[in-house]
Amino acid sequence: MSFQKLTRIALLNIVTLGCAGIGLSQVAQPAPIMQTPRQMSELVSGNNLYCAGFIQSGPISTANKIIGGQDEADKFTYAQNDFLYINMGHNKGVSVGDTFSVVRPRAQVKSKWSNKSGLGFYVQELGALEVVDVKGEVSVVRVKTSCDLILLGDLVHLVPNRVSPPFEIRPPFNRFGGPSGKATGRILMARDGAETLTKNFIAYVDLGAEDNVRVGDRLTVFRPLNKGNLFNKNEHESVSARDYGFESEVYKGGRFSNQAPRKEGERAEGKEVTTARAKAGRPAYLRKVVGEAVVLNVKEKTATIVITRTGQEIHTGDWVEIQ
Repeated sequence: MSFQKLTRIALLNIVTLGCAGIGLSQVAQPAPIMQTPRQMSELVSGNNLYCAGFIQSGPISTANKIIGGQDEADKFTYAQNDFLYINMGHNKGVSVGDTFSVVRPRAQVKSKWSNKSGLGFYVQELGALEVVDVKGEVSVVRVKTSCDLILLGDLVHLVPNRVSPPFEIRPPFNRFGGPSGKATGRILMARDGAETLTKNFIAYVDLGAEDNVRVGDRLTVFRPLNKGNLFNKNEHESVSARDYGFESEVYKGGRFSNQAPRKEGERAEGKEVTTARAKAGRPAYLRKVVGEAVVLNVKEKTATIVITRTGQEIHTGDWVEIQ
């Protein structure tokens, strides 16, 4: 049937509908989508839950590892859906369908932000493996999920049963909140070497089981009022500390700059009031709240957190406090 004929038939149908008292505006419209309150759900999932990594001080088992790859003649890095071999089989009770996590201890953590000694070593979590075939001393696994490239020699552990803290409606973010009086610590480092953090970034703090931190605890991220500027290092000069000048040599009104700082005393006869002098004596508890975080994983001296709300960028070295 030609295009012209189809067009005539369509126009005829429209005319017929109009003659029957059914206008185009009366043709059934799709029902509007009802807006419902947000359902309770997981706060974090996917890579942020199973690939967050952690810092631990206790020893880690190195007995089980990846020993080969189906395509190792062609490549030496592996990712999702690649087939690998692990040194675990019937001899270690492995069955088809078992799931393992892939971890890689990186190095000892030393941070200028913490006064704690022996924080431990950083363990990177790389993904999950699913067993597809079991032999006597080895098993064939498929990379079920990967958050980074996997290498031969990476360690294989049982997948930890991690439960995400539930999503909950929070009160408005208070940028001027005071101290809670509970344990405080510092952000030591962040995943992937990030130094400026925002929402959903993973970081590590020097608060752990020894500080009674638990999974799901909410943390306030803050810094002292005079900290956090990455560029301005000098706070001891006055904002307007300049030599005499800027006025006419003939018509000037006096021997001071029109940008001179305030002088101490009721008759402006004392020293200049510099920025540092203006801050002297103010309460030590004044601070700038820059965000909130939730604890995902707790080790002996440290915890893994995810940033959930921000008032501005967060830096490694910022303080955290249990709410």
